[in-house]
Amino acid sequence: MANAREISTRIKSIQDTMKITKAMYMMSSMKLRKARQKLESTEPYFYGLQEQIADILLHFPDMQHLFFDNRGKDLQETSKRRAFIVITGDKGMAGAYNHNVLKEAQKMVDESDSYRLFVVGELGRHFFSSQGYTLEEGFCYSANNPSIHRARMITERIVELYKEEEFDEVYVVYTKMVNSMKEEVEVQEILPLKTHEFIKKELLEDSQKGLGNSDREAAEQSDDWFLIYPSPKKVLEKLVYNYVTGFMYGVLVEGSASEENARMMAMQAATDNAQAMLHELSIEFNRVRQAAITQEITEVIGGAKALKKKKKKQAR
Repeated sequence: MANAREISTRIKSIQDTMKITKAMYMMSSMKLRKARQKLESTEPYFYGLQEQIADILLHFPDMQHLFFDNRGKDLQETSKRRAFIVITGDKGMAGAYNHNVLKEAQKMVDESDSYRLFVVGELGRHFFSSQGYTLEEGFCYSANNPSIHRARMITERIVELYKEEEFDEVYVVYTKMVNSMKEEVEVQEILPLKTHEFIKKELLEDSQKGLGNSDREAAEQSDDWFLIYPSPKKVLEKLVYNYVTGFMYGVLVEGSASEENARMMAMQAATDNAQAMLHELSIEFNRVRQAAITQEITEVIGGAKALKKKKKKQAR
């Protein structure tokens, strides 16, 4: 059994560690709140872009475009060259956050015949480099403090390579926060966009608003209807670029929020474990101290008895 000094040292060490875990919990809580506010402030613009794209595609469903999946050339391809954008963290101590997204990304990369790998976050780059995967050179972005500028820089790089037909499909692998207690790894294909999904969504919204085909035709013939200038393809190209930028920004913020939420849960669990250990060590410390006091009392009583016997012998 450890002595009282050793137990006291352990208690002091755990208390110092618990101060750190509590501080990290508070910092992650603040960062999470800021990330959610950022995401909420940009959602109206992002949804507005979705509506504009869907509205154009609904009126020109047969229009073929590089950024959409209805081109004959794309439909005839049997093997796809894929690009993966993987969103990870820059540091650990966030539970299974990085492990889960890296596991899913590695699985998808291994299943692809041809791939280009773009990794956001220091931990992700270190993982894939150590495993022998080829990473895109010069693509070194931090996962901390996501911004619209960073999202735009990533989008410019990806869209430019896509337009040059360096790859056929672009996927984003990131973590989505379902609620404060649950997170899920999400895989989204951002290029080419699914034409039928936009049209289906627009038709669903029209039905919810009570608009039928005749209502839509009347709206198109009214003076409130607008012309697409210079052309639907040109407008779509600009809208899709902004759409992908907005989506990428949302992914970066969502990943950051999920990381901070995972770190909050990990730090809360560490704090709870530290408190449980302190409780057990406190009991053990009291037992050891009580045993030491009992031993001292026993020695004092034993010494007193021995002294008393010695005095009796001398008196005889």
